[in-house]
Amino acid sequence: MTISERRAWNALKGRRLGVRFRRQVPIGPYVVDFACLEKRLAIEIDDPSHELRDESIRNRYLQSRGFRILRFTNEFVAKNGVGESVANWLSQNT
Repeated sequence: MTISERRAWNALKGRRLGVRFRRQVPIGPYVVDFACLEKRLAIEIDDPSHELRDESIRNRYLQSRGFRILRFTNEFVAKNGVGESVANWLSQNT
């Protein structure tokens, strides 16, 4: 895991947000950084290489399986973490 992924995992693990998240979750042919299967939520921590890739096919596939995708840049994670943003999403989508 990258530093940003470790920081995100520290905010998500152990049901800290009231739901269970898993790391490196396979969904069909893709693997997402973190997922809450119960809420059908995938979380991706994007490094600069993601800017070079077209992930629209991947996103459509995940959405076709009922997943919503939250993306955070490494920079955002370093400055803000992800706990509050994910908690806000969960409270609005429960």
